[in-house]
Amino acid sequence: MSYVGPDFEPPQPRRNRRGPLTVALAALAPGALLGWLVYETVGGSGDDGGSGRAAVRSSPPTASSAPSDDAKEPGPSPEPTAPSSAAAPAASGPLKGKVVVIDPGHNPDNFQHASDINRKVDIGTNWKECDTTGTSTNDGYTEAAFTLDVAHRMRTLLEKQGATVKLTQDGDRPYGPCVDERARIGNRAKADAVVSIHADGSGAGNRGFHVILPGAVEAGAADTGAIVGPSRDLGQAVAGRFVAVTGSAPSNYLGDGGGLVTRKDLGGLNLSTVPKVFIECGNMRDSKDAALLTSGAWRQKAAQGISEGIVSFLRG
Repeated sequence: MSYVGPDFEPPQPRRNRRGPLTVALAALAPGALLGWLVYETVGGSGDDGGSGRAAVRSSPPTASSAPSDDAKEPGPSPEPTAPSSAAAPAASGPLKGKVVVIDPGHNPDNFQHASDINRKVDIGTNWKECDTTGTSTNDGYTEAAFTLDVAHRMRTLLEKQGATVKLTQDGDRPYGPCVDERARIGNRAKADAVVSIHADGSGAGNRGFHVILPGAVEAGAADTGAIVGPSRDLGQAVAGRFVAVTGSAPSNYLGDGGGLVTRKDLGGLNLSTVPKVFIECGNMRDSKDAALLTSGAWRQKAAQGISEGIVSFLRG
């Protein structure tokens, strides 16, 4: 996804320095450090990462050069159809009694509903688009298809751990939901953790993943004071396990080498009242990252890494 927001400055070229990266990774978790060492040994999984979201259009998504996520024109959000939050009965396991909401970014049919997803909704700090189309690889594999696939894999893994898992959408609605509704779904579920799944649409050569954390916001309907701390804990756990399981490197263009980025301009985070993070799993516009994102075997690793991070966070 591409991001455009008041906090975001387009990524600047980074000097080739490894000291801060090593320190930042060590802070993630022992597993993250181990994963990074493996990454260095085998030559890494990528050169760069991206943080942009494709603009809304009336045809299938193509490239985007900046990071973006949330909403477009003033107007009431449509009443939610029952989100695909009908969860299967939870199995017994270490997460029994825990509720996890997975938020697959975008919707496969968003591009057919440009006027709907361009409507702006209130995210507390300002108004943003209801949703966007997301990005795609150069060969046309869409971010929306990627996020749903990873979400389905995560649901299977987390339900085996005993969690009750809900999705904000399952390709079961014509578009959206809007970013404010996505936040409400997690809030109403009283989720113990929410993770929004994305892939970036930055420039070629930008590689790697990054996890987006909510910043401290108190404006309008947005008040993240209670979730900033636990969301950071969740983000660190997810980033650490993602490195360890996938071998992917943190973004080489955002996050100062540590894979963590704080933002105050995303409605999905601003309006959340429960711990929530976004993860950009890689850059669809870089050929090396795209080769990973389009691999079912790698998507399974991505789902496992994110799920293990959630389990680690919920088990304390």
